[in-house]
Amino acid sequence: MKSIKLIAILFLAICYACNEKPTTKVTWVSSTSTSLWENKVYKKSQENNLVDVNITIDINKKQQTITGFGGCFNELGWDALGMVTPEEKQQILNDLFDKEEGCKFNICRMPIGANDYAVDWYSHNETAEDFEMANFSIDRDKKRLIPYIKEAQKINPDIEVWASPWCPPSWMKHSKHYACKSNSKFNDLPLEWSSTEELVSRFIMKPEYLQAYALYFSKFIKAYSSEGINISSVHVQNEPNSAQNFPSCVWKPQDLGVFIADYLGPQFKKSNIDAEIWLGTVERPQIERVNDVLDYKNTKDYVKGIGFQWAGKGAIEAVHAKYPEMQLMQTETECGDGSNDWKAAEHTFELMKHYFENGANSYMYWNMVLDETGKSQWGWKQNSMISIDSKTKKIVYNPEFYLMKHVSAFVAPGSVKLEVDGDDKDTIIFFDNTANEVIVLAYNSKDEDCMLNLNVGDTAVNARLTAKSFNTLTISL
Repeated sequence: MKSIKLIAILFLAICYACNEKPTTKVTWVSSTSTSLWENKVYKKSQENNLVDVNITIDINKKQQTITGFGGCFNELGWDALGMVTPEEKQQILNDLFDKEEGCKFNICRMPIGANDYAVDWYSHNETAEDFEMANFSIDRDKKRLIPYIKEAQKINPDIEVWASPWCPPSWMKHSKHYACKSNSKFNDLPLEWSSTEELVSRFIMKPEYLQAYALYFSKFIKAYSSEGINISSVHVQNEPNSAQNFPSCVWKPQDLGVFIADYLGPQFKKSNIDAEIWLGTVERPQIERVNDVLDYKNTKDYVKGIGFQWAGKGAIEAVHAKYPEMQLMQTETECGDGSNDWKAAEHTFELMKHYFENGANSYMYWNMVLDETGKSQWGWKQNSMISIDSKTKKIVYNPEFYLMKHVSAFVAPGSVKLEVDGDDKDTIIFFDNTANEVIVLAYNSKDEDCMLNLNVGDTAVNARLTAKSFNTLTISL
């Protein structure tokens, strides 16, 4: 009789346990300027003496789909990687691209020809008036850019590569020179051709030049395909309003529309090129300049997305409202002045917040790896995720590396941005449909600890955030 009662009690206990709601699983990674990438054990806090940050999350309030994160393959980055041992180089690449332990970068940029972080100026065809592109060649890229991309592909075979020119072949410009602004220290552009005027095309707007340039893009994509690298999209001009002392080309917006609708789009169709055409990279806040490109003929039929960087952040909100069907990308996070400090990471977080709140589907860092100087060949010292000292060979992972990892390692492609209610000034919320997880990127910008209170349906999560810390909390529902 006692054994029957015992069995009955055990049965009731099992039933109670099965009906009780299981404890919510939360993983938590935190970074401060003195303690980078600390895995914390989550335990619900009972403290009530801290400033509260309260956020309510409704997983049904879904916004844009997130396609991914990445950086740019640049020549000087590959040269910097060549300074360390093969084992150290492999570890750096794993830390950027590995799909299990690294940043999991899945979308990366590359230049078409030289950019400001090339070793020196070049294009893929500097033979003047070679309108048939008979002398087109990517041989230069086989020394640096292609090996860089190939190493990333070994780690993540599914990585997407998109490309943009900083400058067309120099003979296609009125000045016959790669720069738009003269600087005797860094280029030999004659003063008579130096101008910072915007909305005036430096490209020669004649049919034979436009057609040759469209063919140039087509040949670039096919040449890379023959190397086993699929170019997923092209952004037609890096910063089309900026006259620089390094490779650059200013375009009148309407002229970009002419190039896309009358030449580039038809050329891609004729050559069976499946790479997408994007309007990028937009670096000015005026939506009118975007409109002037897209309003020309059937340009919108060819353009699948719009990329923004620098002052272009001022245009993304209006562009997202007017062109809701367009994919949007933050194409080059602002690269600072080589400080590589916590303040730079704080600024990058503010940029992330702005771009994702205004419809961005993806976010790109700029130089993933540089030497300790951070200098381009044209004199600008910039930040990088990872720095390598050319003398000591010491490798330093800068705060922005960890910030990028705080989001890219957790927010899988296909996740969605969530709308939230509450004190969300320093938070970005995502939802992974596949894993049924809410991912919270929270920055405590205060000089003291605060209590983050999250309510997801009937699930409550709270965490004490250290002062001046980045935090990623993954909540399994």
